[in-house]
Amino acid sequence: MIRTRLAVGVLAVATLAGATACAASGQTASQTAAATNQAPTPTAKPATESLTPLVQQALPNVQGKTFTSAIVEFPPGARAAPHRHGGAFVYAYVLEGTVRSQVDDKPVTTFRAGENWTEQPGAHHVLTENTSATERARLLVVFVAATGAELKVDDPHH
Repeated sequence: MIRTRLAVGVLAVATLAGATACAASGQTASQTAAATNQAPTPTAKPATESLTPLVQQALPNVQGKTFTSAIVEFPPGARAAPHRHGGAFVYAYVLEGTVRSQVDDKPVTTFRAGENWTEQPGAHHVLTENTSATERARLLVVFVAATGAELKVDDPHH
């Protein structure tokens, strides 16, 4: 029951934080990311995702845990390297576009705007990609992790 309350509270705060941060800044996550990215060159690596933090807050009722929300943007055709989120519980909500995802040995699943998934602590995210060659995909991602923990560790030797 406590876990359910925590999960519901985390999701409610994440939704509010994402909407508030995007509206307050007057700038989309893609505009922020675009301002820091250089134009691709012929020898550039394939497109990958970018993460724009929204809120990071220690959980007052869960000692040693921090709530972090972020917008993750996948340019057209972008694919993330296989990775893990350490000991974090992860919630992802598709804001825009379509994303193909596979966690551990579960089947590959396609998620569209308005759909979501969770990842258990220690899960191996072997596939995350934007299915479109012409449109971006954006996710609201929420992490509940040990304070100070690295939220994403690439595992390219999957």
